[in-house]
Amino acid sequence: MSEREDRLSELVRAATVHLLAAGGKDTPLWGSGFFVAPGWVLTAAHVLRPHLAAGRDTVFRVRGEGVDAEARLAEWLVTDPRSPKVPLAEDLALVRLTGDPDRHAHECVWLSDRAARHSGALKACGYYPGPPEAVFRMVDAEINGHEGTYGLIIKPDIDFPNGMSGGPLLDPETGAVVGLIKSRRKEKDGGKAVALTALRRFGETYRTVLAAHDRWHGEEPVSESGDNWIDLQGGPPAEHTPAWTPRDRRQALALLAELPQPPDSPTVRVAAMEARSHRKWAGDTPELWSWRDGHGLLYEGTHPLDPLVFLRYLKLVEAHARARGADCTALADWIRRRLRRDPRPHLHALVSGAVLPDELRPPPDDGPERVVISYPGPGEGPVVALLLDPVIGAQPVRFFWQIWYDSGDGLPEIHRTDTSVHGHRPDELVQALRGPLGGLLREEDRKGHPVPLEVALPAEHFDTAVHRWLFDDIARLNDPGHLGARRRVVLRALERRGEPDRLWLDRWHGMSAVTRFQGWRMPPPGAVDAVGYRAAERDRIPVMCRPAGQGVGRVAMQHALKGGHGVALWHLGSHPDRACLPECDTLHARVEKFLETLGSLAELPDRLRRVRQDISEQRGDSAWAEPLALLYDDPRRPLPDEDTEPVDAPL
Repeated sequence: MSEREDRLSELVRAATVHLLAAGGKDTPLWGSGFFVAPGWVLTAAHVLRPHLAAGRDTVFRVRGEGVDAEARLAEWLVTDPRSPKVPLAEDLALVRLTGDPDRHAHECVWLSDRAARHSGALKACGYYPGPPEAVFRMVDAEINGHEGTYGLIIKPDIDFPNGMSGGPLLDPETGAVVGLIKSRRKEKDGGKAVALTALRRFGETYRTVLAAHDRWHGEEPVSESGDNWIDLQGGPPAEHTPAWTPRDRRQALALLAELPQPPDSPTVRVAAMEARSHRKWAGDTPELWSWRDGHGLLYEGTHPLDPLVFLRYLKLVEAHARARGADCTALADWIRRRLRRDPRPHLHALVSGAVLPDELRPPPDDGPERVVISYPGPGEGPVVALLLDPVIGAQPVRFFWQIWYDSGDGLPEIHRTDTSVHGHRPDELVQALRGPLGGLLREEDRKGHPVPLEVALPAEHFDTAVHRWLFDDIARLNDPGHLGARRRVVLRALERRGEPDRLWLDRWHGMSAVTRFQGWRMPPPGAVDAVGYRAAERDRIPVMCRPAGQGVGRVAMQHALKGGHGVALWHLGSHPDRACLPECDTLHARVEKFLETLGSLAELPDRLRRVRQDISEQRGDSAWAEPLALLYDDPRRPLPDEDTEPVDAPL
């Protein structure tokens, strides 16, 4: 081992601790952990679970070099504490020292900002029981495989004893801790570990802890031996070089930690994409909770991009925070000083001239009125599409699903595909989609701008009440949890996949130019024929007071689709086969009044969402709209054709 690795090993040893009951000196060892920020210890959840069965508030002890303190569980990822096995993706726990953390001086490991999982050599660290006290141990190890989203497989021929679970895995090449020991293999050598990207699953707590981590390292702390993590990470010299150095990274992350956190994940992604001149990073986009996470997208493999890319990102973050009233003086001064050190003045305008893209600018201050959000057309913003395809011959009906994501800045991509063998009954769809669809929606929502959801179904299934779906078992009191109250939810006709026909395109373009709309009672009085639908004026929006998937309503909807209509409203409730009820006249009158509020066709989905939110919050006389469904089928963004390859399919 080189001198540099020896010195790194001493730092990780100083940050590693063991956990035990709040008792005397000879209390049995529970497992290991390590400091990630002042007063914050990360460990494996399974180390704590057996001992916190009586209550999560149980006090225990954290011991390490120069530290012996009481602590409590702050948060863990465990969803079922009663289960004897903790799933790999849930096996993290954050522990907080009690009292003032400044009373306990200790080392903190360095955590990478990149989300990529490690492969290759590392050092496995932790404590194991040994008389008279627990003994620290460090062994050479190697990651030779991955499991699931967060799992690391530790290569055989490596033996570590009981007690090291929860200890850190140090990558000696980058000088960062990249994982946490989960388990050794039973009656074998090697084992499993959890990649520290799983920390992002803590959400707001992750933000808090990593900001404290970055501030602590930003103060350039020095160990008793005179070392600190950044100086031992190597890299090019800090002065007169075009490279982004570890010291640059430390300073940048410390300054970002002092700013208000970003409002949502898309804000971070847009800023990083803008800094990279819209060149996508490799692989899927990870969870983006902080400005730090955006900094971690500015790499190719393990190598940082050009420093001007990082400085451009920091400049965009500064502009975003400044536009919302934050004090960015320290960050702005450092960007200016660091830019002067770059030996390419002819390229400095890439940083100094960076301006916020439209989607990152603050919304206009329109006073107490709620702003209506126009529905995005092609290239105008993100949209999530769910395609529900009936299983051929299934009785009762079952669906296969596909989830597509259109970021608005390129070709849409397929996000997840149903891998079930027999599909799902309608009553099983919410549970099946809760993880893949609910997770994507939460990830892509911007503050005040939830991403729209399009659900594509065959017309005979248009009465599926997708706006009533609820992905959260428990919603906050002030948070309308139903999909249709929270975001713009529209239906699309699955049979219109692929290239749009001329009737559909012409009618859409005509309606897009209209600023005032009125309802058109569908089906019109008399015979239900196709001629009236094709001849309807462009300011007419078809409205049905009956379901669209059966009887006369189904025939009328089919004629509307063949006549080029891309917009329609209908009532999901029961209706007599022939004559209307008195309530039907009331519904049409209310819809007519509602349509008078539109200033453009693109306002319709959000206007309806606002009414649904009023219903959810029991505000105003809006219950008439609860059973309304909306077809909003934009031919300029056609659904992917059945025979189209996923990577090429338009949405």
